[in-house]
Amino acid sequence: MSRAATRFRTILPYSGRTALGATIAGGVLSGLASAPERMSRLFRRRFPTVAVTGMTGVGKTRLADRLARRTSGQSGPEVGSAVLERRTRRSPRLQGFRFLVVPGDNAATRLGALDEVFHDEPVDGVIHVVANGHATPRRTAGTTGQATATREEQLAAELEDWAITSHRIASMAVRRDQPVWLVIAVTKADLFADQLDEVVHYYSPGSGSPFGEKLDELRALAGGAKLSVDVLAVTSQGGDRTSAISAKRASAMVEALAVRLDQLSGHI
Repeated sequence: MSRAATRFRTILPYSGRTALGATIAGGVLSGLASAPERMSRLFRRRFPTVAVTGMTGVGKTRLADRLARRTSGQSGPEVGSAVLERRTRRSPRLQGFRFLVVPGDNAATRLGALDEVFHDEPVDGVIHVVANGHATPRRTAGTTGQATATREEQLAAELEDWAITSHRIASMAVRRDQPVWLVIAVTKADLFADQLDEVVHYYSPGSGSPFGEKLDELRALAGGAKLSVDVLAVTSQGGDRTSAISAKRASAMVEALAVRLDQLSGHI
């Protein structure tokens, strides 16, 4: 046995050595126990969760597919998914987003999904999708034939849908220590390409429009400093002969939204 070991045994009695060993073992076990939590926090910073909300027919799933770079063959149903859908966007820098697409129908599955993303496991940000009254109409349960709805009816339905979602966002924001960000994504921009500025203004805080007033109410409930709001026009369509927006411009609009998400999440 070395002199150093002998001196150690002389200085520390057996009980002291036992206590030291227990302290070291306890520190190791504590570190191992906290490792999954640290890994979870790291993963969450690199892949924050984003709720994608909005009424049925505005194009939530299609937009999430574009953001996640999914091909059309991988997409789900065009209108009215009744379950919480998940998409993931990954970058070469091992960063990205986990999108949770909330069903648009006023059904139990939708309410459960809203509880999950805003209460049970609160998301880091929200993309609320609107369509300037151009949502694809959905047939009433039990009816047949093509669904129809006027633009005014669709705008009113958007406001009703937003009233439900905005209260959930406010409730989540007041419980969080850090600010929550919200992006209003105005989809189907190819249907009103010559009115983009006016439409974006309609959906902006302080605009005085019906939707803008509800956004102002949300900021008052949540606290202006705890909720940031952006409004961006996007389209998942474009490029065919009848489209007012080219495929290149449509892709650029979606990419501009993705860049803004990166900025809001601290990726860039």
